[in-house]
Amino acid sequence: MKILQKLTGMIICILLCNNVFAQPKVEITLHPEQAQTTISKHIYGHFAEHLGSCIYGGLWVGENSPIPNTNGYRNDVLAALKELQIPNLRWPGGCFADEYHWMDGIGNPGKRPKMVNNNWGGTVEDNSFGTHEFLNLCELLGCEPYLSGNVGSGSVEEMAKWVEYITSEGDSPMANLRRQNGRQQAWKVKFFGVGNESWGCGGSMTPEYYSDLYRRYSTYCRDYDGNKLFKIASGASDYDYNWTEVLMKNVGQKMQGISLHYYTVKGWDGSKGSATRFSPDEYYWTLGKSLEIEEVIQKHIAIMDQYDKGKQIGLMVDEWGTWWDVEPGTNPGFLFQQNTLRDAMVAALSLNVFHKYADRIQMTNIAQVVNVLQSMILTKDDQMLLTPTYFVFKMYKVHQDALYIPLELSIPLVSASASQKEGKIHLSLVNADLEKEQNITIHLSDLKTNQVTGQILTAKTVNDHNTFEHPNEIKITDFKGAKINKSELSVKLPAKSIIVLEISEYLPN
Repeated sequence: MKILQKLTGMIICILLCNNVFAQPKVEITLHPEQAQTTISKHIYGHFAEHLGSCIYGGLWVGENSPIPNTNGYRNDVLAALKELQIPNLRWPGGCFADEYHWMDGIGNPGKRPKMVNNNWGGTVEDNSFGTHEFLNLCELLGCEPYLSGNVGSGSVEEMAKWVEYITSEGDSPMANLRRQNGRQQAWKVKFFGVGNESWGCGGSMTPEYYSDLYRRYSTYCRDYDGNKLFKIASGASDYDYNWTEVLMKNVGQKMQGISLHYYTVKGWDGSKGSATRFSPDEYYWTLGKSLEIEEVIQKHIAIMDQYDKGKQIGLMVDEWGTWWDVEPGTNPGFLFQQNTLRDAMVAALSLNVFHKYADRIQMTNIAQVVNVLQSMILTKDDQMLLTPTYFVFKMYKVHQDALYIPLELSIPLVSASASQKEGKIHLSLVNADLEKEQNITIHLSDLKTNQVTGQILTAKTVNDHNTFEHPNEIKITDFKGAKINKSELSVKLPAKSIIVLEISEYLPN
């Protein structure tokens, strides 16, 4: 499989570098009359783990911090995430979830027991950010919480009591304990993961063994007082199709979702490589690896379709993104990496793929939201910057809960995705070529329209990134290179660029 990955990346690299795909004209035909599938807003989900400075210093600084905050949450980060309209947030992990015991994170923060974070750097976790802090954060952000339960080192009773503590309105022991800790009304929690990476850091299990554990643990995750759980099984890592096969066969409709993890890891020479120092060959190889997610998704979906023809079980790609070497001088266990235009390209290409399979993919969660891996935001003391990946999510948020529009594309070098909502069509375009612009003609099929606006994300070089000294090197700007002539839209798509167009007053004949 590693040989296949390398060959795939090398072939795409050779084709792109030598402009084998280059054509004077690229044609895209939209079919809005065929739009039937909604792109769930939850495809734009995020992930926060007790890892490095994602939680402490990223989302949470505490009420006594000199950094401006609201009840301990950083104001600058809160505002940035609200701007993205993030639909859901996954917590507490990740690998951390299967060593996390929720009762250690409730009650008086000063009296909560400490633990060693064995997965990520061996740091001491003081549990000052726990269940209340996370769920209150989700309320502030207006997003759905997605909890990962501890199957690896936790008991059935522990998980069952956590669900009761959070969601029960009754006169029950756990609901009363929650009230004693200051929360009278139960929270509404929909998404609940029964374990995480149970094939690896979540317990090194076989799929057969995990299937039995899932059936047992999930039985006791009950629906209280009108709260209905959407239970998500710990699914496969990238190419492990047998894991999906076994769970679909042995668990089936007892789960509402099954997860999938896929990271774009360089692997060119056995290392992850630098986030900022890379060659054109490495850039194209990375895009090849990121696009391979489509074949992986197709194969997992094909297995799911054999057992669930009605597509009732959602595929949840709840960890994805780039994974590079940490920034020099930082703790290797903190996974703090920079974020260039290359990362933005990976994000845009991946989201375009997810849209195509929205009839099965109900959620994805990029890893992670702040200061870890392909993050939206980086912080340093009281400073904050937005990454190129943040701007992709900001531009693409127009696709949330919109109808996916099928399209035909004549050239693989350009990636495109389209959706319609509230009388508008939004078209995302990616030109991965580092040197050549693409002249694109978009056929709008019998549509009458007279307005198009756009935004673009690009940079002088694909290695460019925002730093705390220069936080605005890469940002969204207006795009003026689109023109409408009757039922055709002409676009000059610059090299190494990501564009989102809005076609207003969409009036089909």
